[in-house]
Amino acid sequence: MNSYEKIEVVTTYLEMTRPPADKESRHRLEKLAILRAHNPTISFYRYLYNTVGDKCLWYERRLMSDDDLLDIIHDEKVSIYVLYVDGVPAGYAEFDRRIDNDVELAYFGLIPEFIGRGLGSYLLDWSIRKAWSYDPQRVWVHTCTLDHPQALPTYQKLGFQPYKQETVTIDNPRLALVSSTQSKSE
Repeated sequence: MNSYEKIEVVTTYLEMTRPPADKESRHRLEKLAILRAHNPTISFYRYLYNTVGDKCLWYERRLMSDDDLLDIIHDEKVSIYVLYVDGVPAGYAEFDRRIDNDVELAYFGLIPEFIGRGLGSYLLDWSIRKAWSYDPQRVWVHTCTLDHPQALPTYQKLGFQPYKQETVTIDNPRLALVSSTQSKSE
């Protein structure tokens, strides 16, 4: 086995136990919209997940069957909001409220072409406020060393506090994705 087959990943879990006290941030662009995707199609959800998560090696949901994934994203306690810039999907935030009194920001990110334009902080600020609108006792998120290098500092800058960190060695997701793609084409 070579080193390419395994990857060490450090995951940091962060939480907020009270809503932000400061004013909501505004973005300099005028043509922004954040819309809830009610019961999104599997192809649209996979487009968002795969495009946002490609460089960060998001792989778990790529390996899920359509039926299993639909069970999650169509659950009444899971909400998906899409950020649009000039009518084009630019990123999304997914809230999971299936654990009582908690809102997990389960997935969050931007499509690569929209990174570096200040949209990440804007969407995260909006997402935090939306999460608190569900009246939880806490809002939490996790990020790992495979995510964008600014993810952890951005979460902390907007008020999340780390409460747990773990290091695991995983099978290289690139290999699983290649294997999954090959078996689907056969």
